[in-house]
Amino acid sequence: MEAKFCMQCGHALIEKKVDGEMRQACSSCSYVHWGNYSVGVGALVMKDGKLLLVRRAQEPGKGYWTNPGGYIEQHEQIDDTVRREVQEESGVDARVTGIVAVRDQPRAVHNVYIAFAMEYISGDPTPDNVEVDAAGFFSLADMETMNVADFTRWLVDVAVKAKDDGLEAEPEKPSALAKYGLYRV
Repeated sequence: MEAKFCMQCGHALIEKKVDGEMRQACSSCSYVHWGNYSVGVGALVMKDGKLLLVRRAQEPGKGYWTNPGGYIEQHEQIDDTVRREVQEESGVDARVTGIVAVRDQPRAVHNVYIAFAMEYISGDPTPDNVEVDAAGFFSLADMETMNVADFTRWLVDVAVKAKDDGLEAEPEKPSALAKYGLYRV
């Protein structure tokens, strides 16, 4: 969907060169529509050498096994998002330990997906019976015969072959950055 009106004052947007690119910009105020973006998150939760997977009950991906995940809310820290999504979809509580992969998917709504390594804390995998209809911890051997989505297979490969924990959450944020989600090598 293309933006047609200013999000600040409601006037019509026009094509205008901003920072060397043609963009939708307000004909009245300084608002610039920078584009449509979404940020997705996914969890790679390990327990006893097995990975948490859920089976999608809705499109897209209905019937495929995937790692739990979803989209961030406007005012939600990204590590809170992935923890919430794991809890909602599987009933499992887990803690973020690092970022292991990023997918960049330019399209009408440019999608960035961040995959988190997570430490299992508690809970038995239980599907929400809305977004997912099955959940469990599975070994690589189990996954061989399962209908695992291609992207999830890639994420599993990344997680299994990782030489370290990837980007780790910043343990001591400077006070000026206390509200930010910060990760470092």
